[in-house]
Amino acid sequence: MKCRHCNHSLSLSFVDLGVMPPSNAYLSCESDFEKEASFPLKVLVCDKCWLVQTEDFTRADELFTDDYAYLSSTSSTWVEHAKQFVDELVESHGLNAESFVVELAANDGYLLQHVVRKGIPCLGIEPTSVAAEIAKSKGVDIQECFFGLEQAHRLLVDYPKANAIIGNNVLAHVPDINDFVSGIAAMLAKTGVVSLEFPHLLNLIKYKQFDTIYHEHFSYLSLTAVRNILASVGLEIFNVEKLSTHGGSLRVWAQHSGEIQKVSRNVANVLEEEQSYGMCLQETYQNFAYSVDKISQDLKAFLKKAKASHKTIVAYGAAAKGNTLLNYAGIDVSDLPVVFDAADSKQGKFMPASHIPILPPSRLEQYSPDYVLILPWNIAHEIKNVVKPLVPETCKFLTAIPELSVI
Repeated sequence: MKCRHCNHSLSLSFVDLGVMPPSNAYLSCESDFEKEASFPLKVLVCDKCWLVQTEDFTRADELFTDDYAYLSSTSSTWVEHAKQFVDELVESHGLNAESFVVELAANDGYLLQHVVRKGIPCLGIEPTSVAAEIAKSKGVDIQECFFGLEQAHRLLVDYPKANAIIGNNVLAHVPDINDFVSGIAAMLAKTGVVSLEFPHLLNLIKYKQFDTIYHEHFSYLSLTAVRNILASVGLEIFNVEKLSTHGGSLRVWAQHSGEIQKVSRNVANVLEEEQSYGMCLQETYQNFAYSVDKISQDLKAFLKKAKASHKTIVAYGAAAKGNTLLNYAGIDVSDLPVVFDAADSKQGKFMPASHIPILPPSRLEQYSPDYVLILPWNIAHEIKNVVKPLVPETCKFLTAIPELSVI
């Protein structure tokens, strides 16, 4: 395989998670079990540009289907994060009714609804129809397509260039990352700004967040790699912020090279931090697989012991990251009888590969669990507060990443 960005031959392995279904490929009924599709999930590292990337086995349109089940508004924490971002963006860059904002992967309108309320013209790009229809119901103008250079040119026939382009947790999801950033450069007004958020690869390695690896994530991003990718289409990073979201993310701000924004010292600071941690050294990536095996073995052993002690353990949060964890560890319905989730789009379905049924939180009281394993550890405290009134006082809440812990 060649690197998706620089076309360099790839030989350095990061982690091999075996064969499993796409992490958001939830099953509607038991008759779907036999025809479930699975693909290898192996991650490689380019030791030239340091883009970490999945090995090619799937296409975006096979993963982000019309019934793709991820809806951003399910998490109140994420919606509030989006609102604060919009408030800061509008104030810091002077956006108004004469401006134009574009969000890539607008999902269910969790973010652009706040732009609409401010009376600022905007457009959302969202390829999955379930999410797109919800966004439209919130008054958001949506174009249902996968974004790239060709789509950018088509959109510019009917829409102006953007004063701000937003891409929260989408850069990692695009198979042709060069085409995607080329589209951004084409769509961006001369003095416009781009904001891209993505989980920071440094944190994935440091905190053993292997469950954030799944087929829908084609890339795992460092600032080092993203700077190279953006520079290849004439975009320069002028600021970077560290965020707590998704286990530690970066918010990168970029503009056309040489435009008005002064480059912040933050950019050099993060690049230096990555260099010091060894993000440009092969051994940093080669050692990661050992951590993955230990986490999986510890969780499997705990579930086995709990079952032998006649303890009731359930999971909460039918998240993509949970599917990676459960499937790599070989955990199924015999180990965990049920997963609860607040998203209507997932309730009544089954987790991919493990075939654990997904029920609404209102059913929790029927199980009276001794333990609740929270799969989306990045919002564990939000979930704990929601679930606590529904379970016995003695119930304990667990997370498995970066190690098995009671929270």
